[in-house]
Amino acid sequence: MSSNLKKKPDLSFAKLWNLSFGFFGVQIAYALQSANISRIFATLGADPHNLSYFWILPPLMGIIVQPIVGTLSDKTWCRFGRRIPYLFVGALVAVLVMCLLPNAGSLGMAVSTAMVFGLISLMFLDTSINMAMQPFKMLVGDMVNEKQKALAYSIQSFLCNAGSLVGYVFPFLFTFLGISNVAAKGVVPDSVIYSFYIGAAILILCVIYTSVKVKEMPPKEYAEYHGLDKPLNEEKVNVIKLLRNAPKAFWTVGLVQFFSWAAFLYMWNYTNGAIAETCWHTTDPTSAGFQEAGNWVGILFAVQAIGSVVWAMMLPRFANRKMAYALSLVLGGIGFMMIPYVSDQYILFIPYLLIGCAWAAMLAMPFTIVTNALNGSHMGAYLGLFNGTICIPQIIAAALGGVVLTLVGSAQSNMMIVAGVFLIIGAGCVGIIKETIGENE
Repeated sequence: MSSNLKKKPDLSFAKLWNLSFGFFGVQIAYALQSANISRIFATLGADPHNLSYFWILPPLMGIIVQPIVGTLSDKTWCRFGRRIPYLFVGALVAVLVMCLLPNAGSLGMAVSTAMVFGLISLMFLDTSINMAMQPFKMLVGDMVNEKQKALAYSIQSFLCNAGSLVGYVFPFLFTFLGISNVAAKGVVPDSVIYSFYIGAAILILCVIYTSVKVKEMPPKEYAEYHGLDKPLNEEKVNVIKLLRNAPKAFWTVGLVQFFSWAAFLYMWNYTNGAIAETCWHTTDPTSAGFQEAGNWVGILFAVQAIGSVVWAMMLPRFANRKMAYALSLVLGGIGFMMIPYVSDQYILFIPYLLIGCAWAAMLAMPFTIVTNALNGSHMGAYLGLFNGTICIPQIIAAALGGVVLTLVGSAQSNMMIVAGVFLIIGAGCVGIIKETIGENE
């Protein structure tokens, strides 16, 4: 580590905004995926007890792709930058797959073939979204000084939630505009298909904007600002050594992440079925009520995003960051546990506003704590590895989803209680987090 450490200059609000603007488009794609995948596979004919298995591939691809993107981008430099080439390629693949996935039931294939097609499409969609999403976290870590990092991640959190809001309401909006929300058995409604098409167009436009506006630091300049003896593109990476030397914050935040992301996996997986059960009193994916519930899930997730935006503005006001983190997760846990007992679709706004509090903290707190604990060496590799704390809990939760669903009486609404318990356990684990600055060697 060099002692001649240059201080990163303050960036204007416009530059901080441009760093993360493409995240708005990426998050629209992610919102469409998270709100509609269970609906799509249920429409294709998947059994609710097997539904969680379709969610194993996305985080599995994430845990493979994110560290690779992080490590390779640390060592990449070309005329387009370090992180942006990976961002752009990921976005292009995502656009292609977003046009294919919702048509899985419309191509004249048998049910089993359509599900395999959908599953492969989902795998590529999540891989490409992960590839496009990760560089935004790295760009902030690379280019923003410690004083402005909280603001930069707050901007990113705002754009993330704004993108989610747009993606979540698309099917409801298109249905309102007269596009069909029902289709033949095994076929995804046009309201969902058109949502994916428009989301793909917005994604590529937003990514082009960030790619044009952001100029990354060349390797030598990066080394000077981060006190490195030589540019990262000249250093060798040993993943085992990186994990062995990871700061304590990396592991302690990771434990909180485990319970938090397992909870949200169950929300994405079972909310459609849960709301159809409690508010529309149906479990039949071919019924109009089930598809109406699917649209309303998008509205509820949008309410969650609004709650997240509002709560994100409150979080910096807390003097104790760990207390704010824990409180946010407890509020989210209470929200989850309210859902099975609410049969009015509008009263459901209350629990989803509370869930938004947890989501706001999950977007901002972990990356702020971990990037502050890193000294700049192998930032991309570490953030890629840290993505494992997001992917591993989802893989485990998805693998056990069918078993847990059976244990709670096969009622998808009861899975919301499980999610709430997980969030409250995660809140209890916040107390062991040790916040440090530049700890890893």
